[in-house]
Amino acid sequence: QVQLVESGGGLVQAGGSLRLSCTASGRTFSSLAMGWFRQAPGKERECAAGLSSRGGSTYYADSVKGRFTISIDNAKNTVYLQMTNLKPEDTAVYYCAARSWFDWFDSTYNYWGQGNPVTLSS
Repeated sequence: QVQLVESGGGLVQAGGSLRLSCTASGRTFSSLAMGWFRQAPGKERECAAGLSSRGGSTYYADSVKGRFTISIDNAKNTVYLQMTNLKPEDTAVYYCAARSWFDWFDSTYNYWGQGNPVTLSS
């Protein structure tokens, strides 16, 4: 069983930066693919960024490309989402999720973090 614990969300001004963390227990990230999903109020959950198992490839939604960076620290078994130049439309609850290989669709993921709200103030 894999448990994912997130941290790092909060309130930030537009144009600012924030880093989300997702720490796994029960299994190492090197054997898992990761996705950072987000769900804005009134919208469906979408994948913002992803990382293949063993960290070989990264994936970004067009809306965050060039602003968000997903990375992994294997020693800490933690995946990060560094978010820069944040925009009001980035306001959402952010979730990390894990499965055996990367997929853009949230319904295929086996393990989920608790969710972490990110709120942009203009």
